[in-house]
Amino acid sequence: MASKLDLTIAIPVKNEERNLPGCLEAIGNDLAKRIVIIDSGSTDKTKEIAQNYGADVVDFYWNGKFPKKRNWYLRNYTPDTKWVLFLDADEFLTAEFKAELREALQDSDPVGFWLNYTIYFMGKQLKGGYPLKKLALFQVGAGEYERIDEEQWSSLDMEVHEHPVLSGKIGVIKSKIDHQDFRGVSHYVAKHSEYAAWEAERFVKSTATANTLKEWTWKQRLKYNLMRSVWIGPAYFFGSFFILGGFRDGARGLAFSILKMSYFIQIYCKIKENKYR
Repeated sequence: MASKLDLTIAIPVKNEERNLPGCLEAIGNDLAKRIVIIDSGSTDKTKEIAQNYGADVVDFYWNGKFPKKRNWYLRNYTPDTKWVLFLDADEFLTAEFKAELREALQDSDPVGFWLNYTIYFMGKQLKGGYPLKKLALFQVGAGEYERIDEEQWSSLDMEVHEHPVLSGKIGVIKSKIDHQDFRGVSHYVAKHSEYAAWEAERFVKSTATANTLKEWTWKQRLKYNLMRSVWIGPAYFFGSFFILGGFRDGARGLAFSILKMSYFIQIYCKIKENKYR
């Protein structure tokens, strides 16, 4: 049996009894030295599932200010391992990913790694559309998620589109993590409506702050520049469905691209509403 990696896997949750068992099962018992569940007052069996699996559970109560869940954990429960991987409950580690992870963490140069994810929609993996990538694996102490001093723009108590700001070389793990969510389309739509409100507030506040703009990645700069125009929605749809092959998924690919287009149009409309107010 392979030895456990010098790694903490931190899973922020709230009412994830449907997703969490599969997530923990996919991690296994021989990968990481520690698995931590960061819970935001779950009222279902989430904490019981975590404890039965042997994971540590810490409780998080958000006061509406910085820091949110991931940064709060890094600051108040700093992992005693070299590496930390932030994993969502609807993300499932594949055998290919775990094998590449073991090799990657032997490299002494990178302080963090970009991770790649599959996307499941309506029960099946999408073949096309925009790829999902996140900088969710990094060395403890190399940095933290970008600071946003919001005024409780939403009830989102966890960093969503904030990215880690790290000092050092960033590597890439090519093998994908399966991103599945068994809570259905209704949850997806409601979640993205709240994301849109948060993105609009961030746009209005951040575009007036030069220091914030300097910390954005080139992808963030492109996205926020496009948000100034209603054409961000159609542009996303065209790129996702035609250029990046969403058409290969047929009706599911079309529906997914339309929902994403609607999401970006929501952001545009909310930005305009905020400015008018």
